[in-house]
Amino acid sequence: MKVRILGDPILRKKAQPVNDFAQVRAILEEFKMTMYAEDGVGLAAPQVGLSLRFFGMDDGSGFKMVVNPEIIEHSDEKELGEEGCLSIPGVFADVWRFKWVRVRYQDEHGTYHEELLEGYPARIFQHEYDHLDGVLFIDHLDTKTRTALSQQLKKIMEERKREMTK
Repeated sequence: MKVRILGDPILRKKAQPVNDFAQVRAILEEFKMTMYAEDGVGLAAPQVGLSLRFFGMDDGSGFKMVVNPEIIEHSDEKELGEEGCLSIPGVFADVWRFKWVRVRYQDEHGTYHEELLEGYPARIFQHEYDHLDGVLFIDHLDTKTRTALSQQLKKIMEERKREMTK
């Protein structure tokens, strides 16, 4: 699987719910291998060209497939932390995220789970969840930070265009 890069229209689309869990299971190993091969802690389906509501994540406790996720509750308090994204290579910036989130999702078999995530796992979940709505971490940056990164972002998009015309 090839990771889609900033400028690819699928990264800005709202993904569709998963109804066919066999489809998710069929690509699970390749999806997981792609995430780890890219040194990621999370990977959302739109990042590999699939407009479906699922992502994989590993906060250090092992790989987890998250299908049709919902954030059902969150803290009032937010915390600042550095984020990067496989679809925006080489760009890192501090992003405000909820300190904790209560989430509901299905696994690759369709079984429902509900969890309270705090700290790093909550950050990964929120980052990947955003991808399913066409939101990238750079969309959360203040104007000053975004302006400072604008040349770097422009370069990434120009490189993607060159790759597409090869």
